[in-house]
Amino acid sequence: MKKTIALLLFAALCVFQYIHNDTPDQDPFRITDYSRLHPVKVERVVQGREEEQLTALLREARQKGLTVSLAGQRHSQGGHTYYEDGIVIDMTSFNKVLAVDPQARTIRVQAGATWKEVQDAVNPYGLAVKSMQSQNIFTVGGSISINAHGRDIRHGSLIGSVESFRLLTADGQVRHVSRTENAELFPLALGGYGLFGIILDVTLTLTEDEVYRIAAEFTDTASYTDYFRRRVLGDPDVRMHIARISVAPDGYLSDMYAIHYLSESSADLSRYSTLLKRESGVVPSKLLFHLNRSSPWGKNVFWSLQKNYFAAHQNGTRISRNNAMRSESGFMEYRTAGRNDLLQEYFIPLDEFSGFVEELKKILPEEELNLLNITVRYVAQDQEAKLSYAREDMFALVCLFNVSLSDAEQQDFRQGIQRILDAVLRHRGTYYLPYAAYPTQEQFRKAYPESGDFFAMKDRYDPQHLFMNGFYDQYRGD
Repeated sequence: MKKTIALLLFAALCVFQYIHNDTPDQDPFRITDYSRLHPVKVERVVQGREEEQLTALLREARQKGLTVSLAGQRHSQGGHTYYEDGIVIDMTSFNKVLAVDPQARTIRVQAGATWKEVQDAVNPYGLAVKSMQSQNIFTVGGSISINAHGRDIRHGSLIGSVESFRLLTADGQVRHVSRTENAELFPLALGGYGLFGIILDVTLTLTEDEVYRIAAEFTDTASYTDYFRRRVLGDPDVRMHIARISVAPDGYLSDMYAIHYLSESSADLSRYSTLLKRESGVVPSKLLFHLNRSSPWGKNVFWSLQKNYFAAHQNGTRISRNNAMRSESGFMEYRTAGRNDLLQEYFIPLDEFSGFVEELKKILPEEELNLLNITVRYVAQDQEAKLSYAREDMFALVCLFNVSLSDAEQQDFRQGIQRILDAVLRHRGTYYLPYAAYPTQEQFRKAYPESGDFFAMKDRYDPQHLFMNGFYDQYRGD
């Protein structure tokens, strides 16, 4: 008991120190993203406010030979939202909800609107979004620019929810883009990382809000694929699904628990949807998650608490779809000096899952990588996006690492990640592009064989490379 109290006090001290180490950059023209890996000096950061203002900014950039980058919440981690000496347009203030059509089940919003603002707008009509990240803090424009995905198993990645959008291109024109109008741009700009223009506003198709009953079950990595096909794909009542793999020494990369959201068609939606939940309990959750960073013992404790919480506390709970798609995120924010928590995400075909996890189980300790969490989601095949990460049905393994930001240790971490990526490719997998750019150019090309066409189309629509970012600069090749 004394040891437990001492470790909790130690974790509390670390949390206190990390909060007080969270000092903002004093130079407004030197910026970075969530990773804090590659800060650069930019010409300036401009708040996007009006369409005419954005058009004028592009005209100015062309005249002065400057580049333009687009930013939302800047949670990407590979330099996707800025470029050295360029103009950065912060779109978070370009965030109006323009129209909700309950009959057509659509909403039209400016690109800087967050998913929370979308949910707040559609919830009174008994409607909900089809696909989005598990957290609702991100902007719509940013999410469709990375073609995000989430827990929903029926609607796939976000490109499937987009009906149309308006795009301000490098030549100063505003183009209406859909599957039938300027259709060539549709699979390029969606998942195009801001390289084809400024997405001004988006029309999204919606689905019905409904009541779910949460069911938590235990499984393991060896049998998860068969379990998923039987328990999730085989049950039409399962609407959303998420699973987690243990990173604790006890049951390391073997034990799993799964959470299903089953439709309760007979339940009264008004009992569960009147109020949209807000995040609470951030400080104690930070404390507990910090144990997970600090020691193998802490990982065992945290995994045990996770299992008990979902099995005992959440099992059988009823929740609306809109509330189920408002997951907590504040407890994971981490900004201590010299270290950070960085995401990597791997997409593995269903039948390759257990084999890949076995390889991962060997690589992680050999490379001494501090893995904090693995969340598993399902992403259905996407044949639309040019840079599709799901060329067949995939499991998405979202991996959170705690890393040093020093040059020497970053080099070691890069080598470890590249070893993992070699295993991903051996299992016919891909990886998610919004995160830190550790993959080699060869790994990038193997994972994304359509990248050559993508860059060729970039040259066609933006021959002067007005829209630039660090990701494009690293991977465009010769």
